[in-house]
Amino acid sequence: MRYAFAGDRKLSCDLLKFIIDKGYKPEALFVSGNKSASHSKELIEISSLSKDKIFVGSEFKLETTVSFLKALELDYIFGIHFPYIIPKTLLEIPKVGFLNLHPAYLPYNKGWHTPSWAIIDKTPYGATLHFMEESLDEGDIINQKQISIASTDTANSLYKKVLALEKEVFIEAFDSLLSLNPPRMKQECKGTSHIKKDLKEFREIVTSETVEPLALIDKLRGLTTNDKNEAAYFLRNGKKIGIQIELFELE
Repeated sequence: MRYAFAGDRKLSCDLLKFIIDKGYKPEALFVSGNKSASHSKELIEISSLSKDKIFVGSEFKLETTVSFLKALELDYIFGIHFPYIIPKTLLEIPKVGFLNLHPAYLPYNKGWHTPSWAIIDKTPYGATLHFMEESLDEGDIINQKQISIASTDTANSLYKKVLALEKEVFIEAFDSLLSLNPPRMKQECKGTSHIKKDLKEFREIVTSETVEPLALIDKLRGLTTNDKNEAAYFLRNGKKIGIQIELFELE
């Protein structure tokens, strides 16, 4: 199996190490170059690749990079929390496909802030390994698992749970990936989708409006992430007052 690896975050480090430990070293590596990059250095160290096989930020889109990748005769490119839109020129390079590991139970919650919208929209949630297409999160499914959403979950706690599930989904599918003929299941319905700005536009609590209590609670749960800049807020004396919550069961 010949592959290139594109990733960021700790999960990508864990899975790259897993693949290498199985005896398969990447032919090339793409790492994030933006300010939110968290694990680029770790991925480079794990890969032990020479600099000419490592591409930072948007370098993977360059014509010279595309030509280099085509010459590698890759079976796969694995995308693990890689925060870039992938152009068609790259999707067409690997013989089997460009695969993406997505923290959602596709076709539900395509796009951004998946644990938030799973809570707010009350949609099924989980993790999915799928083929990538030009349309966001639309490709055939290789493997997926569902996770239950507890009444005490916030977006933050749910995301921590799904990270572990994503790892399980990839590892379970690994033998089928080695066969170079992994299963392909069509996404059978339209599902749901959100772009990045949807959460920003949903955050304000208008205090003059009447809201059903459980809907408000779900909104606060969905907007309690690991980033206070994503919190729900209301206006008081011209200032935005943020709200994050903790839920727990009482005896």
